[in-house]
Amino acid sequence: MEFVDIDGNIIVPKAVRPIVDLKETFLGGKKGARRQYRYGTVHMDKVDPLKNPLGHLLVDAPEYLAGAAAAVIVGRRVVAAVYSRRKKEGKSTRDAAIDAAVAGYVAGSSAGNIIFNAASSMKKVGK
Repeated sequence: MEFVDIDGNIIVPKAVRPIVDLKETFLGGKKGARRQYRYGTVHMDKVDPLKNPLGHLLVDAPEYLAGAAAAVIVGRRVVAAVYSRRKKEGKSTRDAAIDAAVAGYVAGSSAGNIIFNAASSMKKVGK
């Protein structure tokens, strides 16, 4: 049995898992796994996300930071543009805000996803 996958992740056999005190984590990408655990010898980050989340994003997971930044920037611009356009068209404040929120959410989510995937691909190429 191979204990390292194609991405360089260490696979811990089921027989060993009860011996090691592993804590399940929801941080990071699971890469197809059902659960993800954190333990110093199994997965080593340069910056511990539990102690320094921002440092972890900057050093170990910049693709998440890039995706979130793109989502916020694009989402805010689309919200502002759609809201002002709808108000000029004579829509009520409520209707203009709803239209703007939906458009901003869709555009921001799409932009964030595109940038995240691009940054992830670039990160893999750099390995």
